[in-house]
Amino acid sequence: MNFAKIMKQKSNQFAKKVPTSVEQLVPNQRIKNLELVILRMYPTRMVVSESYTGPVAAGCGRDHTGLVGMVFWNEQIQTFQVGDIVRIESGWCKLRNGHLVVSTGRTGKIVLVDR
Repeated sequence: MNFAKIMKQKSNQFAKKVPTSVEQLVPNQRIKNLELVILRMYPTRMVVSESYTGPVAAGCGRDHTGLVGMVFWNEQIQTFQVGDIVRIESGWCKLRNGHLVVSTGRTGKIVLVDR
């Protein structure tokens, strides 16, 4: 097997592991290129912890396969609004109180696709 074929197989294996729709989400897994419509954003609250101090807002979003909770940090709270279509280009998925939640965390990226 040549090097190019091995790299293509590895690339395909990686692509299958990174969810791109809500139905593919798995707790404690990173996410990439997940597009959602923001359905709701709850009021901002302040969080003070060892790892983060600042504003946080919960929300929820959906794609064609289902609903998922969302977490917005710092400037994301003012940047995005209900009805926006956003893409989480780098983030994580966790299980909170029995529900899946996605976020960029501190180092991920979320971008506006359409308003």
